[in-house]
Amino acid sequence: MDILVKCAHHLCQKHHKPFLDYGDAVMHGLEAGPFSWLRTHSIWGRYLVSFFLILTQLGFCCVYFVFLADNFRQVISAANGTTNDCSANETAVRAPTMSSQLYILSFLPFVILLVFIQNLKILSIFSMMANILMLSSLIMLYQYIVRDIPNPSHLPMVAAWKTMPLFFGTAIFAFEGIGVVLPLENKMKNPQHFHTILYVGMAIVTSFYLSLGTLGYLRFGANIQPSITLNLPDCWLYQSVKLLYSLGIFFTYALQFYVPAEIIIPVAVSKIPERWRLCCKLLLRVFLVCVTCTLAILIPRLDIVIALVGSVSSSALALIIPPILEIFTYYSEGLHPLILAKDILISLFGITGFVVGTYESLYELIVPTVSNATTALP
Repeated sequence: MDILVKCAHHLCQKHHKPFLDYGDAVMHGLEAGPFSWLRTHSIWGRYLVSFFLILTQLGFCCVYFVFLADNFRQVISAANGTTNDCSANETAVRAPTMSSQLYILSFLPFVILLVFIQNLKILSIFSMMANILMLSSLIMLYQYIVRDIPNPSHLPMVAAWKTMPLFFGTAIFAFEGIGVVLPLENKMKNPQHFHTILYVGMAIVTSFYLSLGTLGYLRFGANIQPSITLNLPDCWLYQSVKLLYSLGIFFTYALQFYVPAEIIIPVAVSKIPERWRLCCKLLLRVFLVCVTCTLAILIPRLDIVIALVGSVSSSALALIIPPILEIFTYYSEGLHPLILAKDILISLFGITGFVVGTYESLYELIVPTVSNATTALP
């Protein structure tokens, strides 16, 4: 993220622009690069970034559908046996219920109604509600997993090497937010404070993920479920945690959907007569939501969806493009050999993760061999 911010600042000064988004930064970076063909086709840099942003955000939306289905399915299947006793990890018997695919489909009408809200001020209210709900759920979740942690001596210290590509995709998915870094800085009243806020924010997020993943693994063991909420006992208190967190995820869907909608829809309806534009915009929103719903139905495994989205699109946005952008941006002005070597290594690492992570995610989807314990992220 720091590489992208630095390059954007440099290009802003060079082209006398107040700010640049990710796509514009890549486009101007290609214009400064060593290859004449890329300089004349630099607009494709913006298109490439837009493509991966759309892929990433719609991938997040797919994950949200699967998350909602898994948690509601577990709550409903255990409803008859849910008690006030939270001492056990789970009820003895779960009642038969619908498949995850049907649960995903049942959420579709509600999500469609949600994405009809296009005003960011209204969406910010939903975002605040989602944050409050998820924060309340996480407090209750933390207080549960830190109690009665069993002896961890029997747990494997390191997972099998075959699971590492899936972990790569999951980790990149969890930390990927590079598409909103420049817009956030551009909207700040004091942009000079952005680096401090970025570093502090990333430190907090990293601590949160490390602590929750580690404590969750120690508390629930090697058979931990893809979402840590699925490991909570079937008592009313922790069933409410699952529902509160799911409700927060539901509201967050509209915010994740906002980015691809703002990229795709204005271009798609630009040549349509004015009187039909609103109708077409709403139909396109319905279509995009249906696409994410369909993909979630086809890939109803939360861990694999997360790993696949992270490997395919998040790795490109966070690891592959930024170091290449730095090389192109400073090519004509000279680049220190150590910085050049660093950028090449990061890009190669990202490309390797992209290829291997995508392959392993697709292979695991076709021939499941790894347990669902590839992630303990919420």
